[in-house]
Amino acid sequence: MADEQVQLLLVDDEASLREPLADYLSRQGFAVTQAESAAKARSVLLDSNPDLVLLDIMMPGEDGISLCRHLVESRSLPVIFLTAKGEAMDRIVGLEIGADDYVVKPFEPRELVARIRSVLRRASKGSSPARDQDAHYEFDGWLLDPLKRRLTDPEGTVVPISSAEFRLLVALLDHPKQVMDRDKLLDMVQGREAHLFDRAVDNQVSRLRRKVEEDSRDPKLIQTVWGGGYRLACDVRRFVPEEG
Repeated sequence: MADEQVQLLLVDDEASLREPLADYLSRQGFAVTQAESAAKARSVLLDSNPDLVLLDIMMPGEDGISLCRHLVESRSLPVIFLTAKGEAMDRIVGLEIGADDYVVKPFEPRELVARIRSVLRRASKGSSPARDQDAHYEFDGWLLDPLKRRLTDPEGTVVPISSAEFRLLVALLDHPKQVMDRDKLLDMVQGREAHLFDRAVDNQVSRLRRKVEEDSRDPKLIQTVWGGGYRLACDVRRFVPEEG
């Protein structure tokens, strides 16, 4: 994905940070839309589909954690948190609910650009498998369209998944019936420094199970391998749907 094609939504109530940062990112080739609140961001998202959201945690009214939860539950949008030094617990919560990364204020803008590109690379890897890019996954009656990031249940209902849940599911689908250890899954799903949060993968697996298992407390599809990690216990078929 070329930088000039990347659409960013920058959500921060501090104009003194938001406006200079938007200018800097624009000079780096990104198309930036600004929002001074979660309410404004929700309004913007009604008419646009950015490639990535830069989201401040502490804002008047609805905070960034709440907006992030909405984004990961309703849309597959990568999220990078902009956080203050004292918000360590909020960062952990953000990663656990599906945020992709964070930077701590004050930060070097070049570092943020590197984070953006890293997250977009991970998202691109997840949405564009190396082989048969148009191929869909079918597993236990479920369908996943990787290019559209659309998950459909056996009854044909579309089930929203976050970008982190999507990458986790693709990792499991690409290795059916194989044990995937937590470290490998963590690197594929969360990336930088996520290993510091022992339960990051476990929380993402729990969220995914609630969406694809008949009973998430007695999972049949995504099984826990004690001391090893997780395994997708069903067969997976990849196919290219017929046009028309």
